[in-house]
Amino acid sequence: MPWLQWTLLPIVWVCWVIYWLSGRRRLKPVERQESRRERLSHIIPMALAILLFDIHLPRSSLLSGTFLPHRLLTYWLGFGGTVLGLLFTVYARRYLGGNWSGTVTLKRDHTLTREGPYRWVRHPIYTGLILAFLGSAVAVSTWQTLLACAIVLVTLIVKLRREERWMEERFGAAYVDYRSHTWALVPWIY
Repeated sequence: MPWLQWTLLPIVWVCWVIYWLSGRRRLKPVERQESRRERLSHIIPMALAILLFDIHLPRSSLLSGTFLPHRLLTYWLGFGGTVLGLLFTVYARRYLGGNWSGTVTLKRDHTLTREGPYRWVRHPIYTGLILAFLGSAVAVSTWQTLLACAIVLVTLIVKLRREERWMEERFGAAYVDYRSHTWALVPWIY
């Protein structure tokens, strides 16, 4: 693959991280947040998943093999999935506004968001991240990147379950009703 293609994927992720971190100034004050141990339970696996995208294993390693052929079409399909996933996270975060947090948190005057992508899924940021990681895995096409996607998926499901307990405690019947009319991550699947 040409150098430019392999450079574009990391550039898109870096731009997303810069955007993601820049929005922290406009957040509501924290009322309740998960413990350090709980935070590490999703931060460490996510860091491992990111590392799996970055490290180069020996060619003899089973995980360094490819699950799709390295073709231009494969790369661009994966790249497109990555961009769509990251844009979806941005779209979802804009609807959360000051309620957003990178960890499981309840904010002062926290509101239940049911507009925008939250009409269809309760955790659209996680949905977008899963799509972005999967897109990147397709673009790179190694088994280690597919393993990274599995780690991301399991980590986000564990995190969303904690988040859902907190939301139900906060919003009670309103959240139970919301949960009965939306999917957790992917419409018609989960």
